[in-house]
Amino acid sequence: MDGMKKRLTRSKDKMIAGVCGGIAEYLDADPTLIRVAYVLLTIMTAFSGIIAYLVFWIVMPAPKKELQE
Repeated sequence: MDGMKKRLTRSKDKMIAGVCGGIAEYLDADPTLIRVAYVLLTIMTAFSGIIAYLVFWIVMPAPKKELQE
């Protein structure tokens, strides 16, 4: 990764706010799998995942804009 430290940021590949996409990029995983896992965990935990998603949305920084060449 060019000697750079990985950072957890929201993704530009987003459905709502880019939280699940950002987690997938950080873990080098498929965003669809992360989204499905999130939905299943949200349903199984009496929808507390919605609150967690909102917290992540606020806490995770937005992705840096890429330099245009």
